[in-house]
Amino acid sequence: MRYLWILFNTAIWTTILGLFGIIVSIFEPRRGRTLGYCANIWAKLVLFFGGVNYSVKGLEFLEPKGSYVFAGNHASYFDILLAFAGLPYWMVSIAKIELKFIPVLGWVMRAAGHIFVDRWQKDKALQSLEIAKESLIKIPRSVLLFPEGTRTKDGSLGQFKRGGLLLGIETGIPIVPVAFVNTFEMLEKGSWTMKNHPIELRIAKPIPTGTYTYETRQNLARHVKAEVQQLLDQDS
Repeated sequence: MRYLWILFNTAIWTTILGLFGIIVSIFEPRRGRTLGYCANIWAKLVLFFGGVNYSVKGLEFLEPKGSYVFAGNHASYFDILLAFAGLPYWMVSIAKIELKFIPVLGWVMRAAGHIFVDRWQKDKALQSLEIAKESLIKIPRSVLLFPEGTRTKDGSLGQFKRGGLLLGIETGIPIVPVAFVNTFEMLEKGSWTMKNHPIELRIAKPIPTGTYTYETRQNLARHVKAEVQQLLDQDS
C-alpha cells in the first residue's frame, strides 16, 4: 500500500509541477530551466509525502554553480527521486526511450531536455548522445546517468558501460561518482513491497575528464565504478 501511495504522489506531482513548468518554459530564454527546479521540488515532495527519510553526504566537494555528469549505481526506482531531491543542480537524465511515450511524464521529460536513449539500437543511442553533447555545450547543465544501463537484480554493482560517460570526455564536464545507499533494500526490482530503510546519497570528488579520450574511455568507466564501489563500501 505504501508503494502505491508513493506512485500516486508521483503521478499527481508530475502532473501539477510538470504542466506548470511546461507553461513557464514557453516564455523563458533558457528553456527547461524552470522544469529543472521543478524536478528538485517534485522529488522532495514525493519523498516527503511517502515518509521516506534520506540524507546526502559529500555536497561540499561540488561547486554550487558547477555542471557535472553524475554517474551512479542503479538499484531502485528511488535512486531517481534521491538524485533529484539531493542534488541542487539544473539536471537532466539519460533515460530509456520507453519513458518518452508515457503520457504526461514523457511530455515533461521532453520539454525539460532529458536525453532519451534506445538501449537496443546502438547507432540510435550514439546519435542521441551526440545531440546531447551539442546541447550541453550550448547550454551547460548537469546530467544524471546510470552506467550499468538498468537496475540491478540483486543489489550488487554491475558492469559500467562507456557510452554515457563519453559526454564527460567530449564536453569537458567533470564526472562525479555517486552512490545510492539502501535503495535496493527499500524496494527491490520487481517488488511492490517497501521496507523502512533510511536511504542516503553519497558523493565523491569530481573526476576531471581532460586526460581521457575516446580510446581510454574504458579506463574512465573502471575508475568511476571503483569510486562508486568505494562509496557503497564505506559502512562495511
